[in-house]
Amino acid sequence: MILVDDAGGAYERIDHSPWNGCTLADFVMPFFLFIVGVAVALALKRIPKVSEAIKKVVVRTLKLLFWGLLLQGGYSHAPDDLSYGVDMKHIRWCGILQRIALVYFVVALIEILTTKLRPTIIGSGPFAIFSAYYWQWIGGLIAFVLYMVLIFTLYVPDWSFVLHNPGDVNDGKRFTVQCGVRGHLGPACNAVGYVDRQVWGINHLYSQPVWIRSKDCTDSSSSMGPLRKDAPSWCLAPFEPEGLLSSISAILSGVIGVHYGHVLIHFKVHSERLKQWLLMGFGLLICGIILHFTNAIPINKQLYSFSYVCFTAGAAGIVFSAFYILIDLWSLRMPFLFLEWIGMNSMLVFVMAAEGIFPAFVNGWYYETPKKSLVHWIHEHVFVNVWHSERLGTLLYVIFAEIVFWAVVAGILHRLGIYWKL
Repeated sequence: MILVDDAGGAYERIDHSPWNGCTLADFVMPFFLFIVGVAVALALKRIPKVSEAIKKVVVRTLKLLFWGLLLQGGYSHAPDDLSYGVDMKHIRWCGILQRIALVYFVVALIEILTTKLRPTIIGSGPFAIFSAYYWQWIGGLIAFVLYMVLIFTLYVPDWSFVLHNPGDVNDGKRFTVQCGVRGHLGPACNAVGYVDRQVWGINHLYSQPVWIRSKDCTDSSSSMGPLRKDAPSWCLAPFEPEGLLSSISAILSGVIGVHYGHVLIHFKVHSERLKQWLLMGFGLLICGIILHFTNAIPINKQLYSFSYVCFTAGAAGIVFSAFYILIDLWSLRMPFLFLEWIGMNSMLVFVMAAEGIFPAFVNGWYYETPKKSLVHWIHEHVFVNVWHSERLGTLLYVIFAEIVFWAVVAGILHRLGIYWKL
């Protein structure tokens, strides 16, 4: 996430796809949700008291919602803008942690409430692990059906918005987007955006959607460039990439992760685990590719389409299996210790690095102007000027001054036994 967020501006190919398709950045959210599902299965394999477990899940969900709102709602302007505060008329209600909170809440509740139905021994049939945890799959099926029905049947009428962008020639101007369709999967008239406009209000959606880099909006696609003269009005409109309807679809990513956790619990032999994981991983991957290239359901992160769920969950399962082979089978733990350290303090790294709170703190100590701070000096003189390239310098800065730096910090905190837990 740190890599694609902070280096995506220099290398647009690793940034989010402007609409259909899947780039490196588009794997981040479903990988988050997949591993949340795996962790839920492991953490809740023993539940001494159901009421206490539900209380912990509710409290953790509320904590995630709080931090998500604080970091991505508009109150924090880190790292470059040293001001803070948000106009409640334009606060953004959704975000990364909010989506994780919703998925975690749903899959954890299902896991807890079905604790008495869990088998102690799994049968020998090829689908025994699925039938043993059928309630989890019923929950995923309900999310799938609800999403598919709404996205293909909900009528999307014409809508309008007022541009809020101080300094822009169109600031304060009202634009109208003509729709009047059902089942549309394009940027302007899809049901995902319609639901968010109705539920949250258009002024509470993300104001810088990635579709502004699409071919419809700029001749520089997929880079950020000036708008085309004939660009449609929706290019300037807000859109919520972590919205309500797409988050319902995202529950499937968590459910699939829970399944991988169940396989880890019940199958004790490496080959049996890998067989289950890889068959499902490649099956989902192929399903997503077929749906995309037949144009049945394009892979789309912004809509969190079903093909996107399949493709990214399959990729997550394969990557998970690869790490299992490298670390658990081949005992190559040492090269990946930095991932373990970051994982143990993931909330700290997310807040301080991914959300820019630490560099914002450093930027607060500047000389004469905010651009003359330690962060800007290191970026400019240690990386960009040395390599004589803004793009390469930015990439190396992100890798070494952010990712490696926080891996070392997380390792030190691990040795000291210090963790930020929710």
